[in-house]
Amino acid sequence: MDEIAIDKFKKDIRFRGKIVHIETIPSKKAEHSKIANLNKDIENYLKDEGIKLYTHQAETYNHIKEDKNVIITTATASGKTLAFNLPILEELSGNKQATALYIYPAKALSSDQLSVLKNLEERLGIDIKPERYDGDTERNKRYSIRQNSRIILTNPYQLHHILSWHHQWKRFYSNLRYIVIDEAHYYKGIFGSNVALLIRRLKRIAKYYGSDFQFILSSATLANPLELANKLTGEEFVLVDNDTSPSGEKDFILYNPFINNKIAIEENNEKEDINNKLSITPNKTLKNNSNKATLSIHQETEHIFIYLLLKNVQTLCFTVSRKIAELIAMWAKKDMLNYRRRLAKQITAYRAGYLPGERREIEEGLKSGKYLGVTCTNALELGINIGSLDAVIISGYPGTMISTWQQAGRSGRENQKSLVILVAFENQLDQYFMNNPEFFFDKPHENAIIDLNNQNIISSQIQCAANELVLTEEELKEFNISKNTLKQLLDKELLVKNTKTKHYIYSHDDQPSFKHSLDQLSTDLFKIMNNTELLEVMEKSQVYREAHEGAVLINKGETYIVDNVNLRKNIVNVVKRSVESHTIVLKDVDISIINKIKRVKVGNFTVHFGELEVKEDFIKYKKMHFSKTLGTYFLDLPPLRFKTKGIWFTIPTEHKTILEDKFKEEDVFHGGLHGIEHGIIGLFPLHVMCDRFDIGGLSTNYHADTQEATIFIYDAYEGGIGINEKAIELFKEIIHSTYDLVKNCSCKEGCPSCIYSPKCGNENKPLHKDATIYLLNFIKEKINKESITDEVDIKEIIDIEMNNRANKIKNDKVRNLNKTNINKNKNNSIESNKNNINNSNKNNNITNKFKDKTNFKTKYEEALGLFESKEYTFARDILEDMLNEDKNNDNAWYLLGAILEIQADYMKASNFLKKALRLNPYHEDASILLEKIKNESK
Repeated sequence: MDEIAIDKFKKDIRFRGKIVHIETIPSKKAEHSKIANLNKDIENYLKDEGIKLYTHQAETYNHIKEDKNVIITTATASGKTLAFNLPILEELSGNKQATALYIYPAKALSSDQLSVLKNLEERLGIDIKPERYDGDTERNKRYSIRQNSRIILTNPYQLHHILSWHHQWKRFYSNLRYIVIDEAHYYKGIFGSNVALLIRRLKRIAKYYGSDFQFILSSATLANPLELANKLTGEEFVLVDNDTSPSGEKDFILYNPFINNKIAIEENNEKEDINNKLSITPNKTLKNNSNKATLSIHQETEHIFIYLLLKNVQTLCFTVSRKIAELIAMWAKKDMLNYRRRLAKQITAYRAGYLPGERREIEEGLKSGKYLGVTCTNALELGINIGSLDAVIISGYPGTMISTWQQAGRSGRENQKSLVILVAFENQLDQYFMNNPEFFFDKPHENAIIDLNNQNIISSQIQCAANELVLTEEELKEFNISKNTLKQLLDKELLVKNTKTKHYIYSHDDQPSFKHSLDQLSTDLFKIMNNTELLEVMEKSQVYREAHEGAVLINKGETYIVDNVNLRKNIVNVVKRSVESHTIVLKDVDISIINKIKRVKVGNFTVHFGELEVKEDFIKYKKMHFSKTLGTYFLDLPPLRFKTKGIWFTIPTEHKTILEDKFKEEDVFHGGLHGIEHGIIGLFPLHVMCDRFDIGGLSTNYHADTQEATIFIYDAYEGGIGINEKAIELFKEIIHSTYDLVKNCSCKEGCPSCIYSPKCGNENKPLHKDATIYLLNFIKEKINKESITDEVDIKEIIDIEMNNRANKIKNDKVRNLNKTNINKNKNNSIESNKNNINNSNKNNNITNKFKDKTNFKTKYEEALGLFESKEYTFARDILEDMLNEDKNNDNAWYLLGAILEIQADYMKASNFLKKALRLNPYHEDASILLEKIKNESK
């Protein structure tokens, strides 16, 4: 490739105005290390091939030879596969019975690695008979593979079904030495959580046959590699992450087609408003140009693609869907006929759905140079060997930094400059990177999430495990099954307990693995039917989102219209139609707090985590052509209800007054809360590996359970999948990035790049950008203050067992302290304290009368501390728990009344204060507050 072509692109007048950042990643020389006492055959092979081992490969080799579990997280094309193949093949050459299981997330990847292993087998003279064992393996070959192969390559879906036939694999499992899990970062969310329990099922079986094995994991760069490895396998690992492979210089360009578009559109809208008021017919040129810029993002990608090909730059263009990959390839071929006809034959698309032979031909064509330009989906993101290319275009942020860097890693030859261009879409994530390039090129921020506590997943996996081998009580604990889930399985007779052995057995004759998918939580599945053809299977929640009546459904690049949904028979009927529109469903959300698990102080701001009950009412959907609404249509669907986990936090109502005074708008406070909700959800995938549709949210001026303005963010799946549990640890980073996103967005009133959401059930109303910035800044300032307490487990608070006598002494102390802080003259005390309560510091006056200056040692003192910091919800929890233990605690009744008075629930407040006075007629503060409520109600 002519390196000047890269510099020409950066300076070309057609593109340079939209380049917002260029990061030049310097070239890097290799670091090599030798391995002592390496097998002579392997040593000769490396010498013949001219291979010098990189230092990280030697480090991996040594850890494996020391019987340690290893996770390798070096870059694409850094030689991870060779790093673990060498010690495995050395062990199998010495131990003629030893076996190894390689698990890959994709069939194409296992095919590629099979070729590598067969080549090594031949070159090293080792009899290992490596073979694939998956859905494509011919039935007449399976027996031979089970009996003779010593390295078997498979995927989780196949493993899920064959574990129950383990007796046919006795030879293989009895001698199992290594379990290799490649592309481990792929295992996250529902799929990853299911696979984690699948691996535990595999471990049970391998141990049943007496094998002693090691785990070897290979992954892209993550923020939490050791945590992922541990959760995926249940074992401890050593990490190899120092990439010592060489690389050429690389220019990474952030390209923003929307850099001037938002301002132009808003200015045009302002002009239209003025023209409308003056009854002037507007000039439509600007508006049309603005819409054209918005609608032509894929054409802009194609123009860059064509430019590079004309400069003889071999380019891979990643797109967001199969359809777009085909479209850009089609446009490029057509346009190339007008520029350089012979190059049109060197352009093609690559995606899942092509026949294996077609995909292999394109892969080989990239390596040989037959193809100059290929458009593709993320199917070429994984470690399929296609060689190294000159340039990569990433059309739209692919959802995770891992995917971005894996795609970017496809460009770059060892001693040659390469190019990566990220073409931004208009959403929050893409635009955040355009405005914050330092974050993009900083250390890894993403955490891969696996949830080992989702009882729906555990229930499914337990049934499969019991079908494979009987389960002991101890093994049930290892699967972390709850008593309630176990009871449900026994009540439904899905498990039966042997009263003599106390073992649990799966009681049906079928195969539970076929009823419980690795990709789904629910067994409430719908068939998507095109006449008699089954297109796919969906969970009910996905049907509501994507396959409701009237929805445009995309399947393998083809578009279908949903004709009807049969909720009784779980069938969705669709009709094939070629349409340019898409649909977005809108919903109303209602949330109830079921169980408060913990509260965390982030600086001096409190975030809560717990179990929620969510009601989602899918009320209507919009038919869209790009960003233009073609129509809105009502839906008639029963609401979805599910229990999940989430975080929530409250905003003091004083900010409502401040914002209304500042902006003189009625919905400004709610608009700010709503903007925070959208901004946080939009940037969640920045820190936690998930899709924005994996999470939901609700913002409200007042919520019954907190009795304050509240923002909820929740996992959008039954039982939760660990996203928000991890997010609470990253809350500071999430708030800071959300603030930066909204503050730095060039729009004036909010847009899809900051606080608009494509899935908002309220059609993005109300939203107020300035109020969003104000409230985010308030949270940010609280977060940056020194923390009072780090974390409190609510269950620990509730479960504290107190000695009754000690509790009584403490309460007496507090009562005495209270009495010393008030006027002893009863005739003057009420009037004096009425003035105190009416002033702006009434909360502090109440609290100071009770608060012991030492650390909180009783439940009551803890409640006082929460009261002082305006954590009324949790203060009430503790007080109610106290009253469950002792209904004669007058101070608890009083403080409950004080909280309800502040929250303007005067009737309940009066009742609680009267109870306090019945128990203690001399409780002067209860008397003062009750008198105040009576006077104000007159």
